[in-house]
Amino acid sequence: MIDKPKKDVPVRDSRATRAKLMQAVGSILSEKGFTALGVNAIARKAGVDKVLIYRYFGGLEQLMEAFGRESNFWPSVEELAGGDADAYARLPLAEKLSQLAVNYTHALRSRPLTLEIMAWEMVERNHLTNELEAIRENTIIQFYHLFFTRHQVDMDLTALTAVVGAALSYLTTRARHIDLFNGIDLASDQGWQRLQAAIDTIIAGLLPEVGL
Repeated sequence: MIDKPKKDVPVRDSRATRAKLMQAVGSILSEKGFTALGVNAIARKAGVDKVLIYRYFGGLEQLMEAFGRESNFWPSVEELAGGDADAYARLPLAEKLSQLAVNYTHALRSRPLTLEIMAWEMVERNHLTNELEAIRENTIIQFYHLFFTRHQVDMDLTALTAVVGAALSYLTTRARHIDLFNGIDLASDQGWQRLQAAIDTIIAGLLPEVGL
């Protein structure tokens, strides 16, 4: 008996299946967390055979990596720079730091799924959380090297951006379900404008000289 040759899967079908699988990953993570994530659960949620996870991605870890890179899970360097990296690179240091805080806040607030996943990461740690964490860390490191290394200042810019980033990450994650923090309305744009004004005040105090 002669085996029939395997038919090639149309490109549009493979793309649709990849998209379904990555959407399933996001849904499971936001609803149940990382411990519920597995090949069978993802395939069931996507409504496809689990064999397709291995065909299109190679395995669960590779699927997670693709989810982190291709699904708009995390803002790109370009997005963090406000959409124009060349213009951002020409800004004074103080303005760069201020604009980064604005862009980072907007990026997180516009990604409710990302915030849900970040909340789960606080209570669950495994090799899958490490995959997504590595993508975030690599983006931030790339951003820093592109835009901050040329500035010679007597302060630890990495630590400064880490403190501001941590505060914004916590507050945006908290704002998913809790509107108030220290009397500031996290459900309103006005509340976030107050927080940005405070960040700008801190930056101005640390970098008082015009042109830094």
